[in-house]
Amino acid sequence: MTYSKLKRAWVRWTTWEYLPMWLSNLPVAGFYLWFAMKARHPLFFSAANPVIPLGGAMGESKHDILKRLPEHILPKMVLATPEMSPEAIVEAMRQNGLDFPVIAKPDVGERGFLVKKIRSEAELKAHLARYPVPFILQELIVLPLEASVLYILFPGGESRFEVTSVCIKEFLHVTGDGKSRVRELILKNARAAFQQERLEQEYGAKLEEILPDGQVLPLGAIGNHCLGTKFLNGNHHIDAHLLQAFEGICRQISGIHYGRFDLKCEDMNALKNGRIKVMELNGVLGEPAHVYDPSVGAWRAYRDFWRHWRLIFEVSQANRKRGVPVATLQEGRSQLQQYLAYKKQLT
Repeated sequence: MTYSKLKRAWVRWTTWEYLPMWLSNLPVAGFYLWFAMKARHPLFFSAANPVIPLGGAMGESKHDILKRLPEHILPKMVLATPEMSPEAIVEAMRQNGLDFPVIAKPDVGERGFLVKKIRSEAELKAHLARYPVPFILQELIVLPLEASVLYILFPGGESRFEVTSVCIKEFLHVTGDGKSRVRELILKNARAAFQQERLEQEYGAKLEEILPDGQVLPLGAIGNHCLGTKFLNGNHHIDAHLLQAFEGICRQISGIHYGRFDLKCEDMNALKNGRIKVMELNGVLGEPAHVYDPSVGAWRAYRDFWRHWRLIFEVSQANRKRGVPVATLQEGRSQLQQYLAYKKQLT
């Protein structure tokens, strides 16, 4: 089957994982409103992660969060700011053991926004000149397994700890049949067809090649659903070993009680033993990414969204009882204005 624009539109509007964000999140907005009324404060969630502005709802610095993590689980990285010259940035990379290629990601961003693989100093200079905001430059981690792990840690030394979501990521690819051009293979794959415009820009003449039968062509190395990565439900991997490993890590991260690691590791055994490299840690808007597995469906997805908003409410209330303040409406308004101005600067 070839996915024409009409067929893609049908899939987008009838398949849970492809629904437009504004539509799929309507019930989730209802969940939030219920717990906001229950907490008697619209920004109740900000108390879940006291060390992150608004608990990680928007506009937070990824670099500031990563600095709080144990060093052994972090990749090499530097923060490149607009005030730094290209020479100073390259020198900072050298001092931190970074070499090209690197992954450049905005210090403030979401859902793969402006995340790019940078292969040279010239490419880095052009990218940073086009987008004059702070960027994290992170080593390209070539470990084969990419996953997201969401945890909740209630306040207190011997408090409750849970891993509530494990998502395994399968990168976008096509498989040759010995007769079809890469472009034709893309249009026969709904997930790839949604990425056609981006792939045309990135791969150009490569799309005219005919792949040998059985040959796999990767079409991306950044694990974002909006870039075509397939999310698979890995919750069956949650066991005593994984819980012990991640509890040991999470109890070293002060002030972040609800978070989702985006990470890479060698294999499932490494994941369950905490031998990981964390690319970023998201706060309260870190979704339970396993719900985007094609086999999950809307009903189970919304059940899990409800559960996670309930957990955000519970940990926020637990922190409030311990004296953690909720962000004021003025603080929320200010953070929103700054974030919208920042996004406008980049479009």
